[in-house]
Amino acid sequence: MLEEKIEMVSALLKSISHPLRLNILCLLQDQELTVGELHDELKTSNANITQHLNILRNQGIVGSRKDANFIYNRISDPRVLRLMQSLQELYC
Repeated sequence: MLEEKIEMVSALLKSISHPLRLNILCLLQDQELTVGELHDELKTSNANITQHLNILRNQGIVGSRKDANFIYNRISDPRVLRLMQSLQELYC
């Protein structure tokens, strides 16, 4: 692997290595969810979820769309979606 690719993969893995961020990605792999819906599943504060979503968004892993008063979050990188599916197959 080229050095620049190694750095990119390392940054990606660092971004998803936090348990809450990994859990968010698990929930987002099948559907778009709002912060409120993530809150119902994860049992942590909206502020905490938003903070972790911002980290994922800054890395280009998660994207969002606005519909009326709701912001729906989704996995925006197809490579990350494949990675999450592989992790689920291997460990779940």
